[in-house]
Amino acid sequence: MARDAALPRSSASDWGLLLIRLTFGLLMAAHGAQKLFGLFGGPGLAATGRGFAALGYRPGKLFALIGGLSECLGGLGLAIGFLTPLAAAALIGVMINAMVTVTAAHGLWDVDGGVEYSVCIAVVALAVAAIGPGRLAVDRFFRWGSGGWSEGAVAVGLGGVGAAVTLSI
Repeated sequence: MARDAALPRSSASDWGLLLIRLTFGLLMAAHGAQKLFGLFGGPGLAATGRGFAALGYRPGKLFALIGGLSECLGGLGLAIGFLTPLAAAALIGVMINAMVTVTAAHGLWDVDGGVEYSVCIAVVALAVAAIGPGRLAVDRFFRWGSGGWSEGAVAVGLGGVGAAVTLSI
C-alpha cells in the first residue's frame, strides 16, 4: 500500500501519450534515418544533400545532415520522452523549413504538395511539448517533464529561431 501511494499509477492519458510518442517519434526518427543512412528505402546522405542543394541549401550535404539529425534525434527524443521541448523544437524547425522552401507554394493539401503534412508534424510535436510526455517518459524525473506553456513556448521559439537561422544562411 505505501508503495502505491509513493508512485502514482499511470493513467490512460499516460499510455495514450506513450502511444503517440512512440508512433510519431519512431516514424520521424526513421524518416531522418532515410536521409542520413539510406535506411527504409531512403536516398542516403549524398543524394539527400544533392536534393537540399537543388532547393538552395549550400552546402547541401551539411544541411541534409542537420535536417536528418534533427528528424532522427528529435524523433528518438519524443519517442522516449527525453528532453521533450528540445526534441519538439528540432522537429518544428525542420517542418518550418520544409514549409517555406518546398510546400508553401502548393497550398494547404498534401495531395497538391502543400503544407498539410508538415503542419501536422509540427503541431503534434508542439502538443507533446505543451502537454508533457506523461509519466511513462524519461523526462518525468525533470522539472520540464510535466509540460506547460513554457515548454511549448521553448519548442516553438527554438524551432522558429533554428528555422530562421537556417533559412537566412
